[in-house]
Amino acid sequence: MTAQRAAELHPPLSRPGAEYRLTRWLAVLTCALAPAYTVRWHIGFYPTTALEAGIILTLLAFAWEYFRQRQAIEWRSPFTWFGALLVIAAAISVLVAPDRRAALGLFRAYFIEPVLFFVVLTTVIRNSRQAFTVVLGLGVGGMVIALANAATTLDALRHHVVDTAQNAPVAIYQTSNAVALFLVPILAVAGSLLLYSRVARERRWSAVFVAVAGIAVILSFSRGGYVALLAVAVGLALSHPRRWWFLGALALLVAIATRVPIIASRLAHEINMNDPNNTLAGRIHLWRVTLTMMRQHLVFGTGLSGYAHFMTPWPNGLVQVIYPHNLILNFWVATGILGVIAFLGLLVAAFRTASRGWRVVDAGWRPFELGVLLALVAIVVHGLVDVPYFKNDLSFEFWVLLAISWAGILAQRRVSPGTATDR
Repeated sequence: MTAQRAAELHPPLSRPGAEYRLTRWLAVLTCALAPAYTVRWHIGFYPTTALEAGIILTLLAFAWEYFRQRQAIEWRSPFTWFGALLVIAAAISVLVAPDRRAALGLFRAYFIEPVLFFVVLTTVIRNSRQAFTVVLGLGVGGMVIALANAATTLDALRHHVVDTAQNAPVAIYQTSNAVALFLVPILAVAGSLLLYSRVARERRWSAVFVAVAGIAVILSFSRGGYVALLAVAVGLALSHPRRWWFLGALALLVAIATRVPIIASRLAHEINMNDPNNTLAGRIHLWRVTLTMMRQHLVFGTGLSGYAHFMTPWPNGLVQVIYPHNLILNFWVATGILGVIAFLGLLVAAFRTASRGWRVVDAGWRPFELGVLLALVAIVVHGLVDVPYFKNDLSFEFWVLLAISWAGILAQRRVSPGTATDR
């Protein structure tokens, strides 16, 4: 790559951006720690996690560097008002929850900390090179998850102890679905970088991640993850000038994959609605019971941490879960009608921002905008049958993705004021 081309793709740092160096590197480390919310301990009465420790250290570094430089904080964005509304809805949900102490912990982990981290990232990320380091941080955490779970599943397959009627064996996380929920949005960004980045290093790292994480998602046997991954792949194919070649190759890969006996057996359970291991039939039953229960909690929901409490005693045939496994119902039961409105507003703003970014930002940023756009598609698709937000790593990942997209718009605005003015 020529020096001129490198300068076009990654403009030199302005002085304000360069001065948040400690914050940026701590942010990258924190992104790598996203799956480490499973590492927990107490400081006196206060429960915390490795992920939260990373977030707090990043916030402290940001405060220190901010007071040294007094640079403006990028708090205004297309997500400001809906984000504030979501925080208000979640705060109300703490008050209505049957266990306010537990609800307060979820409020902190799912709303306050991710939103503050979003503000930090949009302030300190000034060019696409820095955005890539953040994605790389998420990728490192994703690689740990991918390798650990792939190794666990392959070992179980080697010993013939995998039951396709049940969830696959899992490491680190509690369910194999959680593997796909975390990995597929990152795969969307990595896939976009692989296709469209003009920086060889970014393409190489993305190719490694796509290969390893893609295999891990397949080995998770998460059927919702399969559909979300397919949606991402179709989106990438449609975005490319040679879309028909890509779509043909994708159709061939899907045909081959669905002929693999263990995958075919896994998918077969979803085709037969009378199969007791058909999870979609179970989900439909769960949603019906949830809607019946929610007649008593129409406006404010059951509060954070309250769903399982108000569903007790559980109807026959239902396994106890902490959320109803549907994106809209999840927010309704946890944060009420106000939370549903706020999150839907966030999604619309996020889709608009990323799609606009794909059209107007410079070459260095465009792959990130498309990647975030397809990551949002994955979140919505998988969210039809699962819980893509109410988990420490997933809520954190969601706000990191929004920050990357908005940082691209801000970078374009600094270069060409007036070209990306949507708020």
